[in-house]
Amino acid sequence: MKKNVLKIALSTLFTASVVWAQAQIAEDFKPSVMNQPGQEYPMVNSQGYARFKILAPAADSVKVSLGLGGRGGTRLKKNADGYWEGTTEGPMDEGFHYYNVNIDGGKFNDPGAKNYYGSIRWESGIEIPAKDQDFYALKNVPHGHVQQVLFPSPSTGTSRRAFVYTPPGYEKGKQKYPVLYLQHGWGEDETAWMNQGHANLIMDNLIAEGKIKPFIIVNTYGMTNEVKFGKIREFDIKPFQTVLVDELVPYVDSHFRTIATREKRAMAGLSMGGMETKTITLNKPEVFGSFGLLSGGTYAPADFKDKIKPLYIHLSCGSKERPDGIRKATEELKAAGFNADGYISEGTAHEFLSWRRALYQMAQKLFK
Repeated sequence: MKKNVLKIALSTLFTASVVWAQAQIAEDFKPSVMNQPGQEYPMVNSQGYARFKILAPAADSVKVSLGLGGRGGTRLKKNADGYWEGTTEGPMDEGFHYYNVNIDGGKFNDPGAKNYYGSIRWESGIEIPAKDQDFYALKNVPHGHVQQVLFPSPSTGTSRRAFVYTPPGYEKGKQKYPVLYLQHGWGEDETAWMNQGHANLIMDNLIAEGKIKPFIIVNTYGMTNEVKFGKIREFDIKPFQTVLVDELVPYVDSHFRTIATREKRAMAGLSMGGMETKTITLNKPEVFGSFGLLSGGTYAPADFKDKIKPLYIHLSCGSKERPDGIRKATEELKAAGFNADGYISEGTAHEFLSWRRALYQMAQKLFK
């Protein structure tokens, strides 16, 4: 009996808290900056809440995927005009988020939002404005170019794709540049860093502000999606290592004005791309001189026993991940005489705002 009373009391308290929270929502919603042209929904407000509106007149149930409200997702309510509408129960973390819409058990993309490759599919994306978004904003500054290249890959029997960012003024000059090979995470592909991560805008702004010397960034598919999520330990690095080290690096050095030395070549990656980075840099320390793991594990001094010492190591993650591990690993590396730094993105988890911030920090330390 006491248990039933407690359950009722807790349920009443939860309902009251939800009602109170909903009453406090600021009605200053604006279309997400990642919406399709001319589309009003999804919308976000100044507090970080997201609001959705989906046309599905014959549906019995519509909800937005887990992660946008918790407890199975944000359930939408049907209006008389056939539209389903709803607002997240609480504010979301700042930055970019993938999501999809579940209509009567089927998974669909939101027709109002642009799509981004993540979770091994093209998913809808929404952006919750961050207080520090200025560093990746599109500004009236000189812009570099992002171009798609197709490079030969004898090991896989086909041509493979990469995206190459070249700094402002590259086309008109003769200068040679360092190169950062920057990898995506599991479920994503080579489009992620420029589309979701705004890596090109981060670089443009840093260069315009005189905070870094220009360098090239290369993104390619890490073959990470060949293994199912949860079975990461079964991933074989050898095929991708061959593609990257033996095929892509020589192609980039022969087709772009690069400084083709270990000292001016770096590799970094987010999440599973960090795992790839750690493995390849330890296997091929003569190829890459600087390393970055973004929510992708850590290095220990013992990892470099009998190996060439790296010039620089960057470790980072969001404060909602496992920041103590990053801090501890950084301290141990520094104590052992390594040029290393750790960065914790405040208020974020395993998400692109963590990685945008990390790239911003790391870029200012590379190739010094």
